[in-house]
Amino acid sequence: MNADSASPWNASPEHKKVPEGLWTKCPQCNEVLYRKELERNLSVCPKCDHHFIIGARTRIDQILDEGTFEEWYAELKPGDPLGFNDRRPYPERIAAEQKRTGLDEAAVVGQGFVRGLRTVICLTDSGFIMGSMGSVVGEKLARSIERATEAKLPVVIISGSGGGARMHEGIFSLMQMAKVSAALARHSAAGGFFLSVLTHPTMGGVAASFASLGDVILAEPRALIGFAGPKVIQQTVRVKLPEGFQTSEFLLDHGFVDRIVHRRDLRNQVALILDYVSR
Repeated sequence: MNADSASPWNASPEHKKVPEGLWTKCPQCNEVLYRKELERNLSVCPKCDHHFIIGARTRIDQILDEGTFEEWYAELKPGDPLGFNDRRPYPERIAAEQKRTGLDEAAVVGQGFVRGLRTVICLTDSGFIMGSMGSVVGEKLARSIERATEAKLPVVIISGSGGGARMHEGIFSLMQMAKVSAALARHSAAGGFFLSVLTHPTMGGVAASFASLGDVILAEPRALIGFAGPKVIQQTVRVKLPEGFQTSEFLLDHGFVDRIVHRRDLRNQVALILDYVSR
């Protein structure tokens, strides 16, 4: 074989193709990023510090000590109380979401350790029907909080829900706001501690209920946090909204959150707070 025929420039077009999924574009600065490098950086853009949305399983790996997570209530499955059908029947939509995301529902709950400190941790995942709060999500959260109260453990809830109450389940979904909030009230009355971590996005019924009830509320940078979105509010009240409205930074300035924490510092910050309240 001569040198010319071995050159990569003489390879067939099929050999020159770049595999899909190696690169992604930052929605904030439009920088093209190597996906593996981005993941090594905890899915934070190294150019502009934009925090990409990540799933519940990834957050568990980032927050908890390795191998300590024990999942609870994975067997709970949603029903179809309304026989809801939009573009497809609700059970089909659930099955498709489970296959696409690898999740059973929009919440993952259980217990684990953060720097050796045992805690109950609950996470909502916007990848599963926008993290909307169906009856199973509410049941998982409420049961986990009740177990934390019985065991005298702190509760950490990391919210990533772009949707509120799930319309496919009607009032059965809406009532989860009150049910989870009531469980947190009993936890607080028993002397329990609740740390709420708000990530992008935390909206709708989640923001209007348990996500806002933390004894300490942390938020990731530039996360969208609120009930209705800013466009909906502006179109409704017909008033120009302030710059940065409903971002973490805006809410910090107005006393809604206690601290904005970069993702690289979140594990240490959670551990520091849990260590303080456990003394």
